[in-house]
Amino acid sequence: MRRITLTDHVTLDGVMQSPAHPDEDRRGGFEHGGWSVPYGDEVMAGVMAEGMAQAPDLLLGRRTYEHFASYWPHRTDDNPFTPVLNAAEKYVASRTLSAPLPWVNSTLLEGDAADAVAALKQQPGKDLVILGSGELARSLMRRNLIDTYLLTIHPLVLGSGRRLFEDPGPYATLRLVDTKPTTTGVIIATYEASS
Repeated sequence: MRRITLTDHVTLDGVMQSPAHPDEDRRGGFEHGGWSVPYGDEVMAGVMAEGMAQAPDLLLGRRTYEHFASYWPHRTDDNPFTPVLNAAEKYVASRTLSAPLPWVNSTLLEGDAADAVAALKQQPGKDLVILGSGELARSLMRRNLIDTYLLTIHPLVLGSGRRLFEDPGPYATLRLVDTKPTTTGVIIATYEASS
């Protein structure tokens, strides 16, 4: 069975919206886009590189897919994530996109996203990583389909924005399996879902 890891940047108050760029996601009038950028350091880059070195398949929601597809295929610098992201098999949950998807190795998941991911999880293949994709992540949480949570917890309270764990949300117990502090005060915490 394939395992699913959710990798997300979150603030202390659980906000995950628009971590990388001011215009990444302005839904609800969100004004704090790009909040995670000042906290990047070599520790965080190393942890992310370790995960990407395993060359997992990716699970992406529509918004994250469109953002990534507009950026990563066009990179010409020596960023080590570029070839990995471009080569990865990408499974995309969307009710509005239609196949074929423009970014190489991209497959549109048909029907209900959680049902499609549950079936995908049973198939042989590489483990799956969700990057961002809050709506998709929350739908998979409701079905207990996420095995590992790798969260970069930033020392920041935004007070507004879309949160990773919605209220009300499903009850879950997690087991802490690893922590790494960064030089900028971020705690990288890895949790395994309890059976």
